[in-house]
Amino acid sequence: MNIILLGPPGAGKGTQAKRLEQERGMVQLSTGDMLRAAVKAGSPVGLQAKAVMDAGELVSDAIVSGIIGERLDMEDTLNGAIFDGYPRTAAQAESLDALLSERGRKLDFVIELEVNEDALVERVEGRFTCANCGEGYHDKFKLPKVEGTCDVCGHHEFKRRPDDNAETVRTRMAEYRAKTAPILPFYEAKGLVRKVDGMADIADVGAQIDAILDAKA
Repeated sequence: MNIILLGPPGAGKGTQAKRLEQERGMVQLSTGDMLRAAVKAGSPVGLQAKAVMDAGELVSDAIVSGIIGERLDMEDTLNGAIFDGYPRTAAQAESLDALLSERGRKLDFVIELEVNEDALVERVEGRFTCANCGEGYHDKFKLPKVEGTCDVCGHHEFKRRPDDNAETVRTRMAEYRAKTAPILPFYEAKGLVRKVDGMADIADVGAQIDAILDAKA
């Protein structure tokens, strides 16, 4: 099962991707992570990407496709891949179709986590994480059981992202709409788009996603 998870920052994509990795053995493929890993590994495509980035230029679609192709050839993706941050254009969407087809695979669903912008601002503004283990918390929705102590590792230091504020969230929402606008019609025409209520609680969002995936199986 290969899927694309869509949703603006703060919609819960990372949380759901982590759950799908743990429960279904799928692998989250983030273009940024794959790019860094390929450069570090010194693969042929990684070396191309490094040369482009060292020159201060943007990595081309062809290089990104090559990196995704390399990653899809790794055995851990055989249980399914979750694409995050790619594709962002119709041309990239066509490229992804070709990459999967070459490997006898296909894209099963494009799952969009729909959110309310005002509610998302509240969700993002209140979040913070344990500085030691990265466990996530929220001022309103998920405080540590013992004030000032991480539930998971017992650490006492927490941190907030400086860009978790209303202005940044609304800018990200606008960017997200601009970036997803080109690919949604492409996948809607193929009948692959499914929408879930991203404002529901984490378990409910997970149940909605599971129902989509299980219906296919």
